[in-house]
Amino acid sequence: MSKFINRYLKVIDRYIMRKYLGTFVFTLVIFSVITVVFDISERLDNFLKGGASLRDIICEYYAGFVPFYLNMLSPLINFLAVIFFTAKMANQTEIVPILSGKASFNRFLRPYFLSATLIFIVSLFVNVYLIPYTNRLMNNFANVYFNDVDPTRSETHIQLNKETFVYLQSYDETIHMGYNFILEKFKGDEMREKLTAPTIRFDSVKHSWSIPQYQVRYVNGLRESMKTGYNKDTVLDMKPTDFVLRDNVYQAISTRALAAGITKEKERGTGLLIPMQFEMYKRFVYPMSTFVLTLIGVSISSRKVRGGIGLPLGIGIFLCFTYIVVDRFAFVFSIKGGMPPGFTVFIPNVLFGILGLFMLRKAPK
Repeated sequence: MSKFINRYLKVIDRYIMRKYLGTFVFTLVIFSVITVVFDISERLDNFLKGGASLRDIICEYYAGFVPFYLNMLSPLINFLAVIFFTAKMANQTEIVPILSGKASFNRFLRPYFLSATLIFIVSLFVNVYLIPYTNRLMNNFANVYFNDVDPTRSETHIQLNKETFVYLQSYDETIHMGYNFILEKFKGDEMREKLTAPTIRFDSVKHSWSIPQYQVRYVNGLRESMKTGYNKDTVLDMKPTDFVLRDNVYQAISTRALAAGITKEKERGTGLLIPMQFEMYKRFVYPMSTFVLTLIGVSISSRKVRGGIGLPLGIGIFLCFTYIVVDRFAFVFSIKGGMPPGFTVFIPNVLFGILGLFMLRKAPK
């Protein structure tokens, strides 16, 4: 292995990669400590009042909290790491001898993109497999000990299949009770059956729905009939989670389950298809920001400037927060603007990729 590395990676490659990855990991640890300290100061009352054990706090809540926020801030962390050590190299006049020794700027970029590739692979694995699992741990803990958000959706419409439609005005997650329930069955464009009930309860043991009192209206052409019943148990293709929407809910679903949910949502049409598709696409596209921001970071900081690393670092922080803002706006464009999520999810990387190519042309050669 060492012979292979020495053959294909020159001394300067290993030197830059060591600085890149070392600075990235160090910055990652610093951000982890900062986010945890600030969150503890905010959530301490919830931990004490809820009576959460130290093991649950560490192994469930912070085991999900730290990966989630580090993954969200990974473009900023990666960007700052590249700018910091590259600007330091430029300030110490280490880059000039490299470019003066008949090495092109593209050759100089090679160890950067090799390091970015390693980070991209890890980030892709984290986004697709690890983050959904750790987010479930964090969400399960928050559902028990944090009661500061009302997650209930109101007036939910669900299409169970091509012929069956369901409406629920509200759902109380605490007692598993839904209110003002309507179930309609159609044959073609004609409604044949309509069931209405003041309440409906989910039985978590039987995994079925219980209707204490209901009324059914049967329609057969011009003929109609009514029937009143009590204590009806039925199995419906819907779950309490269909009526509860929490922050970070789709990021806590495994990639396979999310793909299955997208397929089912296309039939149901409850209005949640776009955020689900955006989350699916983002898991594969978001890690690509590693390459885009690495290109911009090297282009900004590879020139020696008066004042040291302060100016490149300030520009980098501004551009990185701009990237995060553009990423948030891309999500809003999908939800509110009706733009396809498969298009909007690429907007941040495309815009900043164009910026990176422009800045690459202006970089010292």
